Amino acid sequence: MTKVKEFFKIEGRYKFEYNDLRCLITVINVVLIMIYGLSIAWFGLAVAVIGVMKDLAVDRHINGLVMHLSSVALNIYFIILLYCG
Repeated sequence: MTKVKEFFKIEGRYKFEYNDLRCLITVINVVLIMIYGLSIAWFGLAVAVIGVMKDLAVDRHINGLVMHLSSVALNIYFIILLYCG
């Protein structure tokens, strides 16, 4: 574990952040899409839109905004494939 801390230059104790939860939800979304199909993309779209709103209102970081906008685009693409595909 110390090699991981050294590699990521972690000096203090772990601090849970909201983005950790969004990352976990995104991973769960990907797994659910692979198991149940493209209809789960609605869940991913909702999470991504909430992420965009939080990025615009609270965080104001370009990298988070770009990440969530790309997730919105990907989930919209999945929904288009589902209904027009």
